[in-house]
Amino acid sequence: MTESAQRQHMVYAYAVLRPTPEAARAVAVLRGVADEQVGLVETGDLAAAVGPVPAEEFEERALKAGLEELPRLEALARGHHGVVAGLAPLGAVLPLRLATVYRNEDRVRRVLQERRDQFLPLLERLAGHVEWGVKVYTDPTDPTNLTDSLASDAAVPAGATGGERALSPGRAYLAARRRSRRGAEEAWQTAARTAARIAEEAGGLAVGRVAHRPQRGELAQAAGGETAGGGKPGGESARGRKPGGAKPGGENIANDAYLVPADRAEEFRSRVLAAAEGQPGVRVEVTGPWAPYSFALPPEPEPEPEPEPEPEPESAARTEPV
Repeated sequence: MTESAQRQHMVYAYAVLRPTPEAARAVAVLRGVADEQVGLVETGDLAAAVGPVPAEEFEERALKAGLEELPRLEALARGHHGVVAGLAPLGAVLPLRLATVYRNEDRVRRVLQERRDQFLPLLERLAGHVEWGVKVYTDPTDPTNLTDSLASDAAVPAGATGGERALSPGRAYLAARRRSRRGAEEAWQTAARTAARIAEEAGGLAVGRVAHRPQRGELAQAAGGETAGGGKPGGESARGRKPGGAKPGGENIANDAYLVPADRAEEFRSRVLAAAEGQPGVRVEVTGPWAPYSFALPPEPEPEPEPEPEPEPESAARTEPV
């Protein structure tokens, strides 16, 4: 890349892998987040899959602003995952964090050299393994969920006595709120017990687990099993249907990632779904298999350049201390 092109472009890094002929053939057909041609930056026994992206869109301030917009974030995540998914069949791939951007390829080479002793053991450990995501929610769409069924019966509770039927509207409302709160607590406890049962069952097959922070707000609604884990499409619910057909909602109780031997991937999925069957008011999403996003080290942050001192004019007068 010429010096002029370097000023106009930055380098987006997708993953760390081995520099093999198979890797070179794989990146040759991949397009990245800016529809750029993906290539390899190599140094010794390590390589990074990278692509040139417009500096005006990927410098720190512009990138930060873009990541605060959900459509932009989703598009970036899809492009990032598309490259990683294209490399995953190679065996051992370390996906880098979304929006990992460097000033130039020399900086990428330096990171690979500086962290060689971390990257190589990770590539060895993750070879032949895939990641599965498991999310557990309370399910307000379930007809057996006590939160909805009790709240809908606010005016006249089932089995109410004559005195209760004579409650004023205000007292009836407060009574319904108390029942709804108890129902929500029971739904949460049921989901928490289900999550613990799943973790125990999954632990018999997985060689690693990462407990992510439960999702809230737009992220929890957007996931819905279709874009779980930052733009990774696909998934299945505990009742064996595509979760895209289920209405979003409910509180995310558990958001876990498991590292599973690739040859036991289907067994893992089946056992997790079986452990979640028959739990009223609970929705479980199983997504994967993916490249091991949750088990790769995050990249080193790009250091801020030190400001260069302004040259002093030769003719400037100097004041010496007394």
